[in-house]
Amino acid sequence: MTTIAPDARMAGVARTYPPRAAVVSWIFFDWAAQPYFTLITTFVFAPYFATAIAPNPAAGQSLWGFAMAAAGLAIALLSPVLGAIADASGRRKPWIAGFGTVLVLASCTLWIGKPGDHAVIPLVLTAVALASVGAEFATLFNNAMMPTLVPPERIGRLSGTGWATGYIGGIVSLIIVLGLLAANPETGRTLLGVTPLFGLDPLTRQGDRAAGPLTALWFIIFVTPMFLFTPDYPAKRPLGEALREGLSELKQSIKSLPRQKSLAAFLLANMIYTDGLVSLFAFGGIYAAGTFGWHTIQIGTFGIMLAIAGALGAWFGGKLDDRLGPKRVIAGSLLVLLLSVAAILLVDKDSVLFVKTAPPQAGAALFSSTAERAYLVLGCLIGAAGGPLQAASRTLLIHLAPEDRIAQYFGLFALTGKVTSFIGPLLIGLVTALTASQKAGMAVLVVFFVAGLGLLMRVRD
Repeated sequence: MTTIAPDARMAGVARTYPPRAAVVSWIFFDWAAQPYFTLITTFVFAPYFATAIAPNPAAGQSLWGFAMAAAGLAIALLSPVLGAIADASGRRKPWIAGFGTVLVLASCTLWIGKPGDHAVIPLVLTAVALASVGAEFATLFNNAMMPTLVPPERIGRLSGTGWATGYIGGIVSLIIVLGLLAANPETGRTLLGVTPLFGLDPLTRQGDRAAGPLTALWFIIFVTPMFLFTPDYPAKRPLGEALREGLSELKQSIKSLPRQKSLAAFLLANMIYTDGLVSLFAFGGIYAAGTFGWHTIQIGTFGIMLAIAGALGAWFGGKLDDRLGPKRVIAGSLLVLLLSVAAILLVDKDSVLFVKTAPPQAGAALFSSTAERAYLVLGCLIGAAGGPLQAASRTLLIHLAPEDRIAQYFGLFALTGKVTSFIGPLLIGLVTALTASQKAGMAVLVVFFVAGLGLLMRVRD
């Protein structure tokens, strides 16, 4: 497909975009990477760690928060530097391959996390942090390939389709784990009522632990088309020269931010609301496990519903993005998140919005209590808003950043998405530890969404 890009029209230069197979292969990166976020950090391994490996759920939530904080700090410090080097060197795929390898190896390590084995906690948390670093950096360089794939007027749809595809991948991987691998320790049966495949032992929670190796295998299989069919940027200069030039350009870009008020305001807003969103997803399953006593099957079923809502939200949000602009999509998503989180804080196992309800009963059907159903509805609203928020955010960055430094600005984008990302988990961990209350820890997220929405109002799209 050949078209005239906006920055090329003045010079009358035609810009050529790759065929559909290259675009579809790029989209499948989101499918390949999503199980890390779905299976490990949200719905399977994180709640399993908090309820089965850690001494108690509150301690598990706190320890998990500290590990995510450490990973977030490392990502924040390195993202803009690596992005600048990638822009100067020209290549994206070698970086994706390198950090993808970190993700694969660290995810496989999670298999060692046996129930009640406190001795493995440091190694498990280290592996989780490294996997997070690998997933985030691989995603950074994958995002930086977007401007060369489709014309500018279709960036929003591409971004939304990628996020929606990722959510669907998360759903499929979650169904595999819940339906075929992870079983209830009491019944020995999975969500589909069958015994776990490969002889996985329910008593030692091997189905939950298998989420790590499955994430690694899934990534290897589904990221391969991107390496085969999606064209990379051409190489510009050797790594050493790229390092010097990239750091110099990064320094200039940071110095110029005060003169680019909209871009600076957006990066600051992204820093705050992304911290809130990531923390919300990271602790949502843990919070449900502690509040309602949910196990892997309940949390995973909730995750499937949330991911379906996220896929629909991201797909529809991509269309709204191209029609209304990414800023409006982000603002609407933040409002939904803010109201949903505030409502979740008023849901307990025996009450909804201060109204007493019957608590969940042992042996009852899934989500049979009023409080559980309310949590499901609010969770789906969060999923439906989280998808378009993230997709529209990377679209807005492409609208605001100079194309010749796109990886560098995606590095700054990742920096602002991670430079304070340790604050959300850290605050949740500290408040939870000090109060021994998961609800008090989650309450800090309201501030993040309010502040992010206020700063977004200063951005001119």
